Amino acid sequence: MTAAFVAAGLGIIPGTAQAADPVPLAAGVADAIDKASTSQGFHSPAGRTIRTTLPASTGAKTGGSTLANARTAAPQTAAASTEQAALDASANPALAVDVSGTSYTAHGIELTTLITSADVALDVVIDWGDGKTDTATAQGNAELHHSHTYDKSGEYQVKVTVTDGANAVQATNGGAFLTPGSDFTPHTPTRLLDTRDGTGAAAGKVPGQGTARVKIAGNASIPAGVTAVALNVTVTETVDSGYVTAWPGAGYDRPDTSNLNYTAGSSVPNLVIVPVGDDGYVELFNGGWSSVDLIADVTGYFTRASDSGYTSMTPARFVDTREGIGTAKGMLAARSAFTTRIGGLQGVPENITAVALNVTVTEPQGPGHLTAFSGTGQAPTASNVNFVPGQTVANAVIVPVAPDGTIKVFNGAWSPTHVVVDVVGYYSKDSKAAFLPFTPFRTLDTRQQAYGWPGGRFRAREYISQGFTPESATATGVEAYVLNATVTETAGTGFLSVAPSPYALPEPGETTPSAATRPGSSTLNWTAGATVPNLVQASDGEHGVIDFWNQGHEDADLVIDVFGVYQTK
Repeated sequence: MTAAFVAAGLGIIPGTAQAADPVPLAAGVADAIDKASTSQGFHSPAGRTIRTTLPASTGAKTGGSTLANARTAAPQTAAASTEQAALDASANPALAVDVSGTSYTAHGIELTTLITSADVALDVVIDWGDGKTDTATAQGNAELHHSHTYDKSGEYQVKVTVTDGANAVQATNGGAFLTPGSDFTPHTPTRLLDTRDGTGAAAGKVPGQGTARVKIAGNASIPAGVTAVALNVTVTETVDSGYVTAWPGAGYDRPDTSNLNYTAGSSVPNLVIVPVGDDGYVELFNGGWSSVDLIADVTGYFTRASDSGYTSMTPARFVDTREGIGTAKGMLAARSAFTTRIGGLQGVPENITAVALNVTVTEPQGPGHLTAFSGTGQAPTASNVNFVPGQTVANAVIVPVAPDGTIKVFNGAWSPTHVVVDVVGYYSKDSKAAFLPFTPFRTLDTRQQAYGWPGGRFRAREYISQGFTPESATATGVEAYVLNATVTETAGTGFLSVAPSPYALPEPGETTPSAATRPGSSTLNWTAGATVPNLVQASDGEHGVIDFWNQGHEDADLVIDVFGVYQTK
């Protein structure tokens, strides 16, 4: 009988429930979201308040009527203006507004207004800067709290206006609010770094424990306001084992997580989505002790001015050349490409701008690479998947989609190969989820009794359920998580599947639910003795739980790192 390892913090359920670590993973995710989202905000102290005197004829009106009548009041004579100025000096002289805005979500703002005033009735108008307003009333000194969710990422001018109608005076204050989340712009796959030929940096290998810097902002038409970037990073010409970590560099500490792992004589690609440093660069750290070559190809970037949000979906197979799904049956010939339609099929809308894929090469007859690109245009020089004869290898890919909803996949090898394409999500102007990166952290490593994991390997033909979205308002609107999954210490061949769980995590003492339906899609593939990473953009479904399936027939070890979240609120 299939057993499910259930990780809330984590717990293991081989048939009957066993107590888990008391600190659930969901709490760690909530904390990461809080830290990421609160990095943007503003505070405009009361000293910046702008006071405006309203016409004396409207002094007895309420704030709303005052504003309306002020527009039609007759001009004052010079004597009347002098008299009015004298009245202003004593008309609620303490009236002032302190305004601060922060956020706990990708698109949300929490506004705190501190009003200093005489004990009089006040009308309050909050202009959120997106054409929407809220109103409130107060009496004298007051503290007001309001929340608002923007439809899209961006910079918004927030203004709070407090009107004292009795004394015909108005106070205004506010500030510029940047949403913590940002949206996506697809980019034609373009090489930004290749240490073999000096593209983007001086030619020469990156030394062990050394770093390569990749210019992002201002490079290849990527704008200066870029907040994060999607790169396909490849390590090659390796002579030993090691790993590569991508991080923002300037202004940030290098995390303890990894993005890809390599062994001697291998070429390993992996998609990374990484924040851009304050200086416009991303850094790639070679965690091995020997020199390697590094390649980085951009496939898209995130800014607050972009207009494509993300929508996650249960992984769906769109292409399998072994069965003739999505293209002609039979191997993709050498140095040739097929075109396949994504938009308008299997629940994917027609008006998408880019698609998130998992592309797998299997049974290749020789070494080479695959490149996925828009259904129009020529194949770029960038690559997405590298392979050797007989290898089955997968990689996450984000691809711009042509206006007719198509993409192309090019076989850059001189021999044929089979290709499998699974869709895991898409980007469109109608999609609402913005990307919110945070400091990467590890949530699972079955090699050690840590992160709440009670110990034990990633068992063959079984799955681990991990709880992500906490029971709190913090994580409302989560569309998907950006993860890096690494399978290591493998004893045979197999593949990993990742899908939202159909069940909530059981409470302590409860028995495990019946086994979930085994997914048919693959996230990464491995062979004996391999260490294989892949980026995963996974929905945690309606229950806030993600299942990780070992589809092999031998035990392995699984490592999960979390890099960010797509959020609609």
